Amino acid sequence: MLSLLREFSAPVNLTIDRTDAELQFLMANDSDLFNRWQAAQDYATRVLLNSVAESQDGKRPAQPKAFIEALALTLAADELEPGYRAQFLYLPSESDLARIVGQEVDPLAIHKARNGLRKAVGVRLYDTLLDVYRRMEVKGPYSPAPKPAGQRALRNVALGYLTSRGRPDDIARAAAHFAHSRNLTDETSALSMLSELNAPERTTAFDRFYERWKDDHLVIDSWFAYQAASPLASSLAAVKKLTRHPLFSMKNPNKVRALIGTFAMGNPVNFNRPDGRGYDFVADRVLELDDFNPQIAARMLSAFRSWKALEPQRRRVAKKTLQRIAKTKRLSHDVFEIVSKMLE
Repeated sequence: MLSLLREFSAPVNLTIDRTDAELQFLMANDSDLFNRWQAAQDYATRVLLNSVAESQDGKRPAQPKAFIEALALTLAADELEPGYRAQFLYLPSESDLARIVGQEVDPLAIHKARNGLRKAVGVRLYDTLLDVYRRMEVKGPYSPAPKPAGQRALRNVALGYLTSRGRPDDIARAAAHFAHSRNLTDETSALSMLSELNAPERTTAFDRFYERWKDDHLVIDSWFAYQAASPLASSLAAVKKLTRHPLFSMKNPNKVRALIGTFAMGNPVNFNRPDGRGYDFVADRVLELDDFNPQIAARMLSAFRSWKALEPQRRRVAKKTLQRIAKTKRLSHDVFEIVSKMLE
């Protein structure tokens, strides 16, 4: 089994057709840790894209047992640094997957496939994940040193997979992790997990986070951002409500990026709603911003840059929204130039 470009430090695009068995072997055995990580990313991408294709064909995606078994070996490999294992366990992002699909992209199908794989890992590796979560607890004063930082990272990744199961005890565990956090890393990690759950614990966590950090305008940006990134169906309504929050201002670029920017660029499910309401919301904010801050308006508009790669329904609605922006009178040069190029 060949491990190619070992210890190679320059960026290289290598195209090679490996079998599932080869990727599984490299995931579990490659002594070059970058190549081992890359094998995991390649295998996860293949599993996820197959799941998207199967669901779009009306089929039930197959359970990726071989991939999960290979993932388990590195998860339990205590000879490897916790920080490395944390990075190894991250799946390709939804935006990465959309970029690989390239055309006829269905953001919701991608989201469901990724969530489905996370849940499958959480279910099949429950005992190992729970053991890692318990053993990686960092006791004593906070330290940014590599070892405790790696332990925190691995513990939070394990908690994320456990929480993805969505069972009452999993939600309670995430809520307790949030409530007992002694550092902002753990606190925001748990808040991010809870933001995806339609449960009372979610509301409690956001309320507590706000009360604790409302006087720190940098930290409170994450409070806006995690709500804006939530894939829940109520996300758009929540974001609209937050634009009227006393701590939010359209004239504060940091707040705009945290709330509007996160929704537009970090919430592919709700920004790309088939009914177009996500597009309309962002378009309206772009036009509002364009009156006094065309640079930020243009930045928000860039969320539409991949509209031509979407599946027909979303592509049609996105184009209509961009045409509405283009027809608006007295557009700034920044916004007019970008929207014109997008519609070419």
